[in-house]
Amino acid sequence: MRMDGEPATNTDPTAPWSLVVPLKPLALAKSRLSAAADDVLRPHLALAFALDTVTAALACPAVRDVAVVTDDPGAAAELAALGARIVPDSPAAGLNAALTHGAQAVRALRPAAAVAALNADLPALRPVELTRVLAKAAIFPRAFLTDAAGIGTTLLSAASGVELRPAFGGRSRRRHLRSGAAEILLAGVDSVRQDVDTGDDLQAALALGVGPRTAERWAAGAHAMEGRRDG
Repeated sequence: MRMDGEPATNTDPTAPWSLVVPLKPLALAKSRLSAAADDVLRPHLALAFALDTVTAALACPAVRDVAVVTDDPGAAAELAALGARIVPDSPAAGLNAALTHGAQAVRALRPAAAVAALNADLPALRPVELTRVLAKAAIFPRAFLTDAAGIGTTLLSAASGVELRPAFGGRSRRRHLRSGAAEILLAGVDSVRQDVDTGDDLQAALALGVGPRTAERWAAGAHAMEGRRDG
């Protein structure tokens, strides 16, 4: 369990960044975790990941607010209770359309907002590491952080007045580079890079130290899953 002593929410209205976090319906989430988690556990893990991610993001001093783009009513209620703004996924056209829509929703209220898309599956996320990444991102019009595998993307930023132009999915590092976004090269920000798609990813996140919801859900869920298998 992560024990970093940082507050759960950030209420500074002068913080520069608005984050957009996409979350697909939980019943459809995390299919690649099937080797480590069964159909009962996976939706609960997906929600736990998102709750720990958003809690850490809201505790980051550089983050003014978090908009979660989702059509899952249960997840929306729990994330809103943390302080996130819920944006319905009205395009319903996949991840990048959801991110573009979320960024537009943020800028409909704050036209000059600096916006960053952040994965919802960063259960080991630490506010201090996210702060460092966003400080580096602020140097560039658009910037991104690659995932732990060096293939995908966990964060994409756009400065005030700059379009986000997300190209997430698969080998998105290459696409974001080709789009002109600068790659953020920082050591010691593993928690911002460690997304969870596979069982190996989950073990890596657990080794870093996940948030309390993921820790609790994994401990209880793994035990229950063993019981279902034995039964």
